[in-house]
Amino acid sequence: MTAPDRTTDFKTGKRLRRPDVVAQKIREKVLEAGLKPGDRLPHDWIAPEVVKVSRGTLREALKVLEFQGLITSRSGPGGGVFVAAVKPGEAIRLLDNLFLFSPPSITDIYTLRKQLEPELAASVAGRLTESAFLSLQSFIRLYEDEPKTVEEEYAQRLAELDFHEELTRHCPNPILAFTCSFLLSLLKDMTICRSIYRETNPDLRETGLHYQVQLLRAIKAGDAELCRMIMRGHMIEAEKYMLARAVMQGRAEDQNETS
Repeated sequence: MTAPDRTTDFKTGKRLRRPDVVAQKIREKVLEAGLKPGDRLPHDWIAPEVVKVSRGTLREALKVLEFQGLITSRSGPGGGVFVAAVKPGEAIRLLDNLFLFSPPSITDIYTLRKQLEPELAASVAGRLTESAFLSLQSFIRLYEDEPKTVEEEYAQRLAELDFHEELTRHCPNPILAFTCSFLLSLLKDMTICRSIYRETNPDLRETGLHYQVQLLRAIKAGDAELCRMIMRGHMIEAEKYMLARAVMQGRAEDQNETS
């Protein structure tokens, strides 16, 4: 069996630059050695004379790893190069850029949300601490009162999404939590969604409150299946609303162009 070509990125098929190859080797060493965030990289891993590359190449390789969030450098006494942990929020910001110029559709996002968010809700049923439960309630309080301005209503819509984001922070499944958080980030970034969220719609706030109050009760009761049912219904209604508003906005734009 032929060994994989270490100078080619198997994900993109592109030939790797020398600094990328060195960065990849250092990453593999971190994994093989079982280093943890906060551990210092051994000096011989990053010594040009040991690695047998120029200082410039090694410097670029370390920059690659730092950009990826895998290492951090400290100067002064006790300084050096240390292993770092990539934070979910940082990874999501990078992934957002993947869809910056070719965003998914509302249907694309809700196809996943309808499947994943019911499982997200079920995963926290009966698991929340008192402080976590109060934290979820605090998001509801941000939009339980009728907004006085358009900007306040927009802030309330974002707070409703933040309620879902808070659920991800208590999910025991890190992959499920990350994926749900990523979908929420895409929604907040999409121009059409931002436009829809800015529309005045008092009934929408009431609908959101209804679902989330019900969901909190089911979570507190530890009823995972009820949590799934409530969240699934919420996602189905949310998708219907978003798609309907998107169609209406599209028609309005067409009328403006032809008038």
